[in-house]
Amino acid sequence: MNTELVLNVSYEALKIILVISMPILLAGLLIGVLISIIQVMTQIQEMTLTFVPKIIVVFIVMMICGPWMLRKLMDFTVSLISEIPTLVR
Repeated sequence: MNTELVLNVSYEALKIILVISMPILLAGLLIGVLISIIQVMTQIQEMTLTFVPKIIVVFIVMMICGPWMLRKLMDFTVSLISEIPTLVR
């Protein structure tokens, strides 16, 4: 295996990780900003108030996007396993 091949596989893996994690991260970010705005408007400065809604939203996003995320990960894994003979040569 040469360096270019390792870098290509690593690049694809990092790209898949970013694509798969993006819906969860964006949902957590959006709900965090919304709750922070509500806290600023109401002047409620409870730190634990943000955790429960974030957890609920993350689980909902995981349930909705879970099959898509799993399909993307499985496609990458299958393509990587099918390329093993050409990678090892």
